[in-house]
Amino acid sequence: MERDRHILVVDDDRELLDLLHDFLIKNGFRVSTAGDGVAMFNVLNQRVIDLIILDVMLPGEDGTSLCRTLRTKSDIPVIMLTAVNSEVDRIVGLEVGADDYLVKPFSPRELLARIRSVLRRTTHAEATVRPKLLRFAGWLLDEGQRELRSPDGVVVHLSSGEFDLLSTFLRNPQRAIGREELLAQRKDSVSAFDRSIDIQVSRLRRKLEVSGNGEQLIKTVRGFGYQFTVPVEETLAAPSAGQRR
Repeated sequence: MERDRHILVVDDDRELLDLLHDFLIKNGFRVSTAGDGVAMFNVLNQRVIDLIILDVMLPGEDGTSLCRTLRTKSDIPVIMLTAVNSEVDRIVGLEVGADDYLVKPFSPRELLARIRSVLRRTTHAEATVRPKLLRFAGWLLDEGQRELRSPDGVVVHLSSGEFDLLSTFLRNPQRAIGREELLAQRKDSVSAFDRSIDIQVSRLRRKLEVSGNGEQLIKTVRGFGYQFTVPVEETLAAPSAGQRR
């Protein structure tokens, strides 16, 4: 899976950048590095990046703000690095669209496991089963392209965790799903954080509010979980000539 995957590491610690660069290269990835947000977006404008490792504490614009900006234009997976192990940091990271987080200091092998986990989730559409087009209330989720379109045809960017959560709802329409079951669908380490599902449901609702019906589409089932309230139409997506990168 690592072959040809391109990782961007963003951190102002040159020693750490060099360490992660060499370690990830040895494990089969292509790697670019950046020391701040300006350099990060310069790399993104020049190369196709599969995953970003983004430090929270950066000179200039911090990592949280950069992740928020990135999510307005891209669904590239992001693993946040933070020097503080606090619930607030985890909540903020999820709210701005990060896919995972890791507290410094950390083992490079733990980071490698996190990278592989996130990439597995974000590339599951490459499986042999043909992806589906899922239509609901005028919206369209294209599993193959991992793309959500509003009733007006506008592409709404989703993080990988938000995509997986919405896909689970759409495959279980009009059925109440408990939080534990939703957590079990997640394969990333963030799933161990109890409030992650609630936070991502809140983000999904805000994005579905583009058409004014976010709260109605995902109903809270008090003391249990959530229910996707409208019918979903499934059709097979047309086969593509090659894998989407």
